[in-house]
Amino acid sequence: MLLAPKAGSIPMSDSDQSTPDEGSPPDRMSNDPRSKFHDASVLERGIGIRFNGVERHNVDEYCISEGWVRLPVGKSLDRRGQPMSMKMRGKVEAWFLDDANEAETPAD
Repeated sequence: MLLAPKAGSIPMSDSDQSTPDEGSPPDRMSNDPRSKFHDASVLERGIGIRFNGVERHNVDEYCISEGWVRLPVGKSLDRRGQPMSMKMRGKVEAWFLDDANEAETPAD
């Protein structure tokens, strides 16, 4: 018996989700390994984030299409022991810090 897919598990179109091979980061990415938006192979390449014109280095999660980033808030922890974070809305730009071609070629 086939089960129906969960709501939100199928992208509306192929253009909604980009892959690392395309040269642009995915629309949504998370540093948290428990998240369904976490992809270790993409994070290994390194992703740069510019939020409202300022390059940020402390972004926990982002979504380009919805225009938000999740940033840590101080050193406080939530009730599960995870760092507290705050979702901020604005213009989000993302790019890979290294080229795919450089990562595939061995260094001499």
